[in-house]
Amino acid sequence: MSLVIPMVIFMQQRMAEAGDKDDAKAMQAYMKTEQPFYGVKAPARKAIFKQARDHTKIDDFTEYKRLVLWLWSGENREEQYLSMDVAEYYKAFRTLEAFSIYEEMLNEATHWDTVDKIASNLIGSLVQQHRELESQVVEWRTSENMWLRRASLLVHLKHKEETNVLLLEETILMLAAEKEFFIRKAIGWVLREYAKTNPEHVREFVLRHDDVLSPLSKKEALKALSFNSEGMN
Repeated sequence: MSLVIPMVIFMQQRMAEAGDKDDAKAMQAYMKTEQPFYGVKAPARKAIFKQARDHTKIDDFTEYKRLVLWLWSGENREEQYLSMDVAEYYKAFRTLEAFSIYEEMLNEATHWDTVDKIASNLIGSLVQQHRELESQVVEWRTSENMWLRRASLLVHLKHKEETNVLLLEETILMLAAEKEFFIRKAIGWVLREYAKTNPEHVREFVLRHDDVLSPLSKKEALKALSFNSEGMN
């Protein structure tokens, strides 16, 4: 018998018990979504996950996949958050085989609260280890789904010295003309993070493409640098 269903039910019950209606309304309003919330904040949610894994051991990839996707398909938003918590926690199963799981989640994600973690924490680490996955990331750049285009940037977020700089810069320049706030913000964010590894390169890149990058992207990119960006609008 699968261990997944009782584990999911356990977490759902605890989430329902811990939920606060006022918090649920506030969280739903903040994310501007019709999806309901239990009203459980991150510390309490993570404590519930700890309780669940204390008495249920997931030591098989099939069970891992079932648990991640079962939670992901839950009715309430916090179940998606739990799904991502689960996916990240069991490091032994974050293998190339798991890419299809994370890609399924990414394709169904509807806002930054889920897109960003899937892209940077889950898919990003796999891309770093398995560069053949970059071909899939390249496809996302031209997707009609804006969140996939954002993901094509954020998969690079935590690569530091191992950043594929040519691919990142090519992606940035492909998307730089977009008016979409979440794309412009992501461009600045990923550049700001890479600036912690190679500040001079980011400074030079922003200067070289001053006329292409949006003011928001430039402002975000240069936050970590002692650089006066006045006049770069």
